[in-house]
Amino acid sequence: MTPPAIKPDPRAIDAFVTEDMILVSLADGRELSVPLAWSEKLLASSEAERANWQLVGTGEALRWPDVDEEIAVVSLMRVA
Repeated sequence: MTPPAIKPDPRAIDAFVTEDMILVSLADGRELSVPLAWSEKLLASSEAERANWQLVGTGEALRWPDVDEEIAVVSLMRVA
């Protein structure tokens, strides 16, 4: 018996920023981790500013309004 095909769905559904990583959960079950240094704005921001993020659209991007940073999920996938 062949397992069911998993359809890629690279939309973000959750995110968390640590002291050194951006962690993103995708709709298809994958998880991305990208070094925080990839975003100079987030690297220089406070813990509270990093925690205040929003999904853009249906998860195509993540936005941190306090530091005016928006990152497309596809760009994170290129560097992950």
